Amino acid sequence: MACCGLVMSSCNKNKVTYDASGTFEAVETIISSESAGTIKALDVEEGQNLQAGAVVGYVDSTQLFLKKKQLLAQIKALGSRLPDVGAQTDFYKQQIAVSQTRLNYLLNEQKRIQNLVKADAATPKQLDDITAQIDELKKQLLVIGKQDAAQVSALKTQTSGLKSDVLPLYVQVEQLNDQLAKSKIINPVNGTVLTKYAESNEMAAPGKALYKIADLSTIVLRAYITGDQFTKVKLNQKVKVLTDAEGGTYKTHEGTIDWISSKAEFTPKTIQTKDERANLVYAVKIKVKNDGLLKIGMYGEVVL
Repeated sequence: MACCGLVMSSCNKNKVTYDASGTFEAVETIISSESAGTIKALDVEEGQNLQAGAVVGYVDSTQLFLKKKQLLAQIKALGSRLPDVGAQTDFYKQQIAVSQTRLNYLLNEQKRIQNLVKADAATPKQLDDITAQIDELKKQLLVIGKQDAAQVSALKTQTSGLKSDVLPLYVQVEQLNDQLAKSKIINPVNGTVLTKYAESNEMAAPGKALYKIADLSTIVLRAYITGDQFTKVKLNQKVKVLTDAEGGTYKTHEGTIDWISSKAEFTPKTIQTKDERANLVYAVKIKVKNDGLLKIGMYGEVVL
């Protein structure tokens, strides 16, 4: 509390004691093109706040669209060549139906004649004749059934072959759909545009940087502590972060220690620690809620 009072009341920076200092940074994301072509639109400006999922532009996709139309036309053409198994085997079905009707009739006649023969009202020759007709008709039905099965098998083989030819085309269509989707430039994260690298009508290529964005709602102060301070800090510890204000005063923010390096490093030339004679220091990251005044690269001091 005494330290806090010192910070709030002091108008002279030299009278304020702090335990560590560093610079503010943020997680910066460089958004790159996923497709090649002319950038038709890129609606981003430096300093602009963007929402995740917002479509901010697109790359020319005319050739991809035409290729997709060509593939769909090929699929339709192959589809028109698919055989109609039902229609092309209907002739055999009709023959089987007619022959089966005829066979049923002859079987009934055979029974009638058998009864007549038993009653001596018909001759055995009549029974032999109709039995021969039945045997012949059964043979015809067997042949027609085999012809029908062979035709169905051939048509199914043809259908399977055509479908095998169509399948790779569908895969190519899916690939083009993916490429068409990647022609849209979609912002992936919430944040503020820091730098714009490309403009409309420029050529884009996969991996070409379009703009850089960072979420500045919470900013990180990377500070350095000495070895004797290492035992005084812990994760999620609340600390006070001081930044320059008007009139030679400090503005105070509350920060939370988010990361502590477990490896010592030499003191960066631009950083002064509490003990300026210290050669080895430990980096810590302190998350600070940004009120809009904190900027990347700004210096800040830490009071533990």
